[in-house]
Amino acid sequence: MTITSSAPTTKPVRVRRVVWLVLLWLLVLPGTVWAVLRLGGWEQGALVQLFAFTPYVAAWSVMPVLAALVTRRWLAAAVATVTVALFAVMVLPRAFPDNNRGPQGGVALHVMTSNMLFGNADPAELVRLVRENDVAVLALQEFSPNAQTQLAAAGLGELLPYSSLGAEYGAGGSGLYSRFPITEPGVRQNGGGFRQAYGTIQPPGASAVVVESAHPLAPYSIEILNQWRNDLGEEPRADPKGVPRILLGDFNSTLDHAPLRDLISSGYRDAADAAGQGLIGTWGPYDGDPLPPVTIDHVLADKRLGVGAVSVHTIPGSDHRAIVAGLRLPAV
Repeated sequence: MTITSSAPTTKPVRVRRVVWLVLLWLLVLPGTVWAVLRLGGWEQGALVQLFAFTPYVAAWSVMPVLAALVTRRWLAAAVATVTVALFAVMVLPRAFPDNNRGPQGGVALHVMTSNMLFGNADPAELVRLVRENDVAVLALQEFSPNAQTQLAAAGLGELLPYSSLGAEYGAGGSGLYSRFPITEPGVRQNGGGFRQAYGTIQPPGASAVVVESAHPLAPYSIEILNQWRNDLGEEPRADPKGVPRILLGDFNSTLDHAPLRDLISSGYRDAADAAGQGLIGTWGPYDGDPLPPVTIDHVLADKRLGVGAVSVHTIPGSDHRAIVAGLRLPAV
């Protein structure tokens, strides 16, 4: 009689199961850790840059759930499902309009922001967008003397005759153009070296509002992260007892960065987020960088202002896309 043993066949099977279980947890746990760090606002070091891509990680996090369910690994499936739920709470609302977008009466004000990439953005396209979208306030970053001259030649002054300008070669320049007179104009320089033009406007029939072209430092290396946080921390907070503010520009931060969320929580509303357009990328890969687009340009409006439609536009010559937002100012 021949006796056979199943050991030689069961051992490889058991090894494969262990290997698959380890691989499955290697799929599940990084997303879980990412979601927990994002929820707590605990990004540090290289994670600061990586957190800009949180929406992509959120979309990917569905895959470990499916893998765990197919293989009936219930604990892994439970952890992966909780991870997906956390990401959904943090990210998914940006794709849907808020029920409360502030007051919808009063006076309409269309604003636009655009980073010009060292002043190389197409001036004719910028002027076209201003004209066709009834833009009354235009904020520009990386605004150079050449860009100032070219925008004037393209006819921007006919549409927005008032300005507060701090043109500079390189990435530090800032500009603010308006259809309405600008009072108390100025240009300040933040700690990271970028200028921010500002001023107060008062459209006919509306209350006054302070507008500023924001451009905090980018977190391009670990060594400057403290300055990046300081720049965001020094952006003007909303003051419910003062004149309403609009901050618009290249914040070099997404809604997945805690310093930007802290700024918004002072009393602002992110216009794109409120309008359900908060997942549209505004930077990359428009200059050829092999990176998926991320949303680092924003229009932040005081909560006493209403938010209407928001649109995002590609600008030839720039690696950023422009944002046009319809706001509502209280009537007087």
